[in-house]
This record gives sequence, structure tokens and C-alpha cells, in this order.
Amino acid sequence: MTAHGTDRPLPLSVDRTSPVPLYFQLAQQLEAAVEQGRLAPGALLGNEVDLAARLGLSRPTVRQAIQSLVDKGLMVRRRGVGTQVVHSKVRRPLELSSLYDDLEAAGQRPATSVLRNTTEPATAEVAAALGVAEGGEVQLVERLRSAHGEPMALLRNHLPLGLLPLTTEELEATGLYRLMRTGGITLHSARQTVGACAADDRQARALSEPVGAPLLTMERTTYDDTGRVVEFGSHVYRADRYAFEFQLLVRA
Repeated sequence: MTAHGTDRPLPLSVDRTSPVPLYFQLAQQLEAAVEQGRLAPGALLGNEVDLAARLGLSRPTVRQAIQSLVDKGLMVRRRGVGTQVVHSKVRRPLELSSLYDDLEAAGQRPATSVLRNTTEPATAEVAAALGVAEGGEVQLVERLRSAHGEPMALLRNHLPLGLLPLTTEELEATGLYRLMRTGGITLHSARQTVGACAADDRQARALSEPVGAPLLTMERTTYDDTGRVVEFGSHVYRADRYAFEFQLLVRA
């Protein structure tokens, strides 16, 4: 079991004095290697017997560790091939960041296809979010975000008309928030709602999921440092590739 792009084995170890089960210690290290890109999609884990011997573990312990990652969807057992890394799940903190930046930080290779970059009349929902008149023209940017060639999210963003010029080429090369910052917009805060839905026909086709598959949803209204609304986003994510992380504090 080697690190991506090298012949060096992954630095795996277990602490037998720890109360944490040995299989869980191993599973955590393997999961971290996947998420950090040291075990890339398509990589084979190699022989369980060899790994067990190397770490001084029983084969059932190693098998249990690997099975826990299979259950999470990070690996798959293929007959005649062995255990193979599928992908890592992006865990996005609930903070004012873009999916593009989060994918880069997770060691993924983000790619974007712009489906629409146009203007349209604001619906009641969009008008209320952006603080414009219903039916007034707003900019619509709709993109399909992928990682490792696999679709992950369908992103719809409405912006006030004339906020900043956005070309399709720019939108496919980097993230929307990065373009805003480059354009002199200082992002300050946002109001966000996270939920879930069943994939409709269009979402299913775009995300390579069956109709009715569970999807995560996120709606966000973003403000600059003057209190002006700069975008309203309505996004859907594949639930098997994406998760939102919360940090909870105890109120004194």
C-alpha cells in the first residue's frame, strides 16, 4: 500500500496502549490518506495479508477496517481486482467559502461546466433575496461542478444586474467567490439554509444519479462589507460525495 505517485508505503501504525479499537485506528489513517490525496481514486490497497503482517494485526482486524471504508463509500471491493479507492467525500465547513475553494483544499481537482450565463426576470423568491423588484432583470449563472471527472454539484447563482462582468471562460476556470474578490467585492457574511430533496429528472441527469436519489440542498444569501446583497445561491449536491460540517458550542 503506497502513497499516490510514489513507491513509498503509507506511514501506518497502531497504538496498542490506546483504548481506541485497532481496526478503527487503521481505518482513520486510511480515510485520512484518501481525503488528503495520498491514496488517489483508482488506487488499489494491495494484499490484506501483507498489511496485517506489516502492522502485526490479525487479518480480520484489517478486513474490518477496510470494510468500514467500503461502507462509507470511499472504497469498493472488485472481484478479480481487489479493494480500490473510489473517491473522498468532501466535508464542507459551514463558513463563507466556495465549493471550488473547498475542493482544492480537500485535494480534489475541481472542474466546472457553465450551463447558463445569462439574464432573466427575477422570480418572487430571487427578488426577495436580492432586494430587487419582482420581474426585474438579474444575472443567472448555472454551473455543474465536478471532481476527478465525476459530477458533484449543480450550482445556481443569481446576482444583481451589473454587479461585475462574468465570462463563461472565467467561470469555468475558477470559483465565483474568487472572481468576486478579484473584482473588488469584499464578502462579509451570509444567511444559509441546508436541507435535502429527491432528485428530479434534470438534477438526476446532470449529477448522474437516479431520479428520486437523495440530494443535499443549500440556499445562501451573501452580503458584502457594506451590507449589500451580492448573490443568492440555490445549490444541490450528491449526498454520497458531500457533507456539511457543523461546530456546536455549549451555551453557558
